[in-house]
Amino acid sequence: MSELEGGRRWDVIVVGAGFAGSLVAQKLGEQGWRVLVLEAGHGAPDAGSGHQDAVEAYRSAMAKVPNAPYRTSAVAPSADILDLSGSPEGGYRADGYFVQRGPLPYASGYLRANGGTGLTWTGLTPRMHPEDFRAGDFGQGRNWPIGYDELEPYYRAAEREIGVAADAEEQREGVGLPLPDGYEFPMRAIPRSYLDQVMADALDGKCVQDPTEETPTPLRVVGTPHARNGRPNPGAVDGAMEGAVGSGKLCAGYASCVPICPSQAKYTPLRTQARWGGSVTLVTRAVVSRVRIGGNGRVTGVDYRTYEGDDQPTAVAARTAEADLVVLAAHAIENAKLLLASGAANSSDQVGRNLMDHPVLLTWGLMPQQVGAYRGPGSTSGLEGFRFGAARARRAPFRVEIGNWGWTWALGPPDGRVAELLRSGGPQGRGLFGPQLRRTLGDRIGREFAFQFEMEQDADPANRVTIDDRHRDALGNPRPVLHYDLSEYVKRGIAAAKTVSDQLFALLGAEDHTRFEPGPAWPGYFEYQGRPYAYRAAGHGAGTHIMGDSPATSVVDQWQRCWDHPNLYAVGCGSMPTVATSNPSLTMAALALRSAERMHRDLLARQGVDHL
Repeated sequence: MSELEGGRRWDVIVVGAGFAGSLVAQKLGEQGWRVLVLEAGHGAPDAGSGHQDAVEAYRSAMAKVPNAPYRTSAVAPSADILDLSGSPEGGYRADGYFVQRGPLPYASGYLRANGGTGLTWTGLTPRMHPEDFRAGDFGQGRNWPIGYDELEPYYRAAEREIGVAADAEEQREGVGLPLPDGYEFPMRAIPRSYLDQVMADALDGKCVQDPTEETPTPLRVVGTPHARNGRPNPGAVDGAMEGAVGSGKLCAGYASCVPICPSQAKYTPLRTQARWGGSVTLVTRAVVSRVRIGGNGRVTGVDYRTYEGDDQPTAVAARTAEADLVVLAAHAIENAKLLLASGAANSSDQVGRNLMDHPVLLTWGLMPQQVGAYRGPGSTSGLEGFRFGAARARRAPFRVEIGNWGWTWALGPPDGRVAELLRSGGPQGRGLFGPQLRRTLGDRIGREFAFQFEMEQDADPANRVTIDDRHRDALGNPRPVLHYDLSEYVKRGIAAAKTVSDQLFALLGAEDHTRFEPGPAWPGYFEYQGRPYAYRAAGHGAGTHIMGDSPATSVVDQWQRCWDHPNLYAVGCGSMPTVATSNPSLTMAALALRSAERMHRDLLARQGVDHL
């Protein structure tokens, strides 16, 4: 038996209380619309106690992976990076929420909880470059139906909403972004790490030869924008800091931004939710199973189930909510799964296709001198020269992040190196103990560093999300079935990045400890042109309900509105035709704010302008 939520009809239902869903609800709530937000995962009774509980859970977690601090549920499963392992002979094994059938694994996870993966993100907010919207012009991927200029005002709005710290002049000169004259970010740039300074001293003004380029690429270390609290920028426009910092403090340099910032300096969607007005209602532990579609093609609402319990569902209640407009904001993979389960929006046969991520090539080593590893955000600067230009027609472009957290992403935290030294770090392969152990650790750990090459993945229709009646979760909803692989284009980019890395290590005089081999630690291991490689995944799931200028070839239009259903929106990174090389959360936020304006106009047209 179904019942209407609160016995009322809503103006808008938002499915998912993460990054995009929270912003859409905020903007529509400000306009006075009655918004119901349905979140599949848990939510803490209050943000303060929830944060402290999460910090304690993180401290006691054996594996400090992105989902470790947060309460998850088998009833609304999350995808965890621990679900994957590599095989000694090559290949991989997947034991978690995803059913994986591709030659290579989709290696990112996500979190189903109030705030979503926006709780665990890195907090890096680089903009896409104007060229990134025209990937199709280079013969790889697709062009966007909108350009940088159309999104630019919403980039500024997003930077104001989530509180971005950056140096505008550095972004103009070092990245080539056409920021408006006089524009300043809400907060001053997060200071460079000591490693950044060492890198800049060694690399600025030097060149390396990308094997796919005719001329050498000049190097320059450029600061990365962050959505974490820096010092207010007196040059920013009035009101730019309003609400942006929430209850958080200045960034204190904790090295645990992923998964949690103890000082709450990093933006999370909970900060936006704190500004929701009285017309926005959040219901957690509410798993949407179907979008309801009327005979005229318009959606009428959603079916969902509420539950208790974590391992086994108890007190399950089937419910229906009705609204004039429905917004899916549940993550690229969950959005696609829900559309497929509902038989919705798929006249183009593109729902679930073009699944993308940022495959990341890691290289790691020891600097000649101490560099202050494991302090500050995970990355505060990068090398931008490989993102643009004619070479992207020949290989995937990439952005180089300078990693402040030593070898953590490649090999795990320093504990593993301690254990290795205890086992065999001494003379003749015997263990190392006492003062010798302390001196060795003090020398090595402080010299650890890594490069993180984030590759653009082209939109390939064969990389996709599907559903299969044989694979269901504890509530009986379908689990995502994934087919994933890396194209020749991406593999050429990875090979070029490794060649660039070799030259960077030489310029730095660094010891290169990079080594890829099949085994449990590298489920993304592969060989290309006779050389071994492996990738990690950045957690930047994209594609799956791709945006375009034709209903024949895309799922949503430039407003993220489904071509097949005029009052159904699918928002988030799933709409992105290309994932480019920048972390996508800021672009997702800008798109959400732009779409919220269109939703407001749609609602006015539907209900009349005198609703307020």
